[in-house]
Amino acid sequence: MADIISRPEVLPSEFAPIVQAYQRASKAASTVKAYRKDWALFGAWCQRHGFQPQPATPEAVAAFLVSEADAGRAASTIGRRCAAIRYAHKLAGEPDPTNNEGVHATIKGIRRTIGTAPNQKAAATAEVLAAMLMRTPDTLTGKRDRALLALGFAGAFRRSELVALDVADLREDRDGLRVMVRRSKTDQEGRGTEKAIPHGRFIRPVALVREWLDAAAISEGPVFRPVSRSGRVREAAKSALPPRLTTQAVADIIKGYAKAAGLDASTFGAHSLRAGYITTAAERGADLARIMDQSGHRDPKTVVGYIRRANAFKDHSGSGFL
Repeated sequence: MADIISRPEVLPSEFAPIVQAYQRASKAASTVKAYRKDWALFGAWCQRHGFQPQPATPEAVAAFLVSEADAGRAASTIGRRCAAIRYAHKLAGEPDPTNNEGVHATIKGIRRTIGTAPNQKAAATAEVLAAMLMRTPDTLTGKRDRALLALGFAGAFRRSELVALDVADLREDRDGLRVMVRRSKTDQEGRGTEKAIPHGRFIRPVALVREWLDAAAISEGPVFRPVSRSGRVREAAKSALPPRLTTQAVADIIKGYAKAAGLDASTFGAHSLRAGYITTAAERGADLARIMDQSGHRDPKTVVGYIRRANAFKDHSGSGFL
């Protein structure tokens, strides 16, 4: 995105890269990565159709968004494409072409036409998780996957939070494990929050995490790491930190065990563990505030949506006469 953070001439050359770095840091790394891709797509589209990407005209932006809708992109993706264009122009000090009534009307029309309902992944509830855990092999990879699945579920973790965990973030407690989440989607400034993971009697997340760390001889650095086909934890390269699992690897692991358990893997993803915890807690009558403590949600509306789906048939208004 270096090319969209322009006008370095107004700054002394030694300051320009520093300012640009802090500007990028105002957004999460994953957001900046997505914006780079969106901006590149917009630039390529403009080149094909004879438009100038920066400063772009509202007409060009509207036409690009329509072409994305015609290509079958989700409304959320199109919204992010628009946000990337807006972000690029603001950083460059150019007028925002998305702040235009024609663009607003185009986005509204796209949303009304293709809909905005999210493609929600299936919830890996406690019962589903148990079926997945039964399919893990008794190998080093299996031990890692058991720990990943169990901890991801027990902490209602986002996949980015899981792969970011270091051993130093885990603190043993008489009642279980205290896990420090140093940064999350709702905590971009890194204030940090602690999640309590009980020992448990059925899933036993704390014991499974300890089993993995002991078997892999991990005492510091990333908790979840790649394991080679020969069954060895991948070591760090010279003068580098040990490698972490990627967020995509987390999704692939969950899909793999969903398939092994006889489930439709296409309906599962990295979010399934988080959704599964919230759904199971709701089914068991857990308090909304306590669920939010564990999941880290700030908006209760999101959690209420899980609770409504979990209890859709409980005390149904038509159960007495249907």
